[in-house]
Amino acid sequence: MSEKEVSLRELVEKVIDEEIRPVLAQDGGNIAVIDVDEEKGIVLVQLLGACQGCPMSQLTLGMFVEQRLKQKVPGVKRVLPV
Repeated sequence: MSEKEVSLRELVEKVIDEEIRPVLAQDGGNIAVIDVDEEKGIVLVQLLGACQGCPMSQLTLGMFVEQRLKQKVPGVKRVLPV
């Protein structure tokens, strides 16, 4: 990988830090990237804080986190909770 190439994980972390985490934090939640499978495009995340155990967490994960990552990071195919 050359200096200018950015890994899928770095791109995912950037979108989470800049666009997803601030929204979750408004409701006392947070998110952690556990793993990124660069070949398969699978991102494993853990919802934290108020998001952990929230009845809306699956909706947040699918309709917000996964959609935003797919939209902003080419190569992301699935976002799964751990």
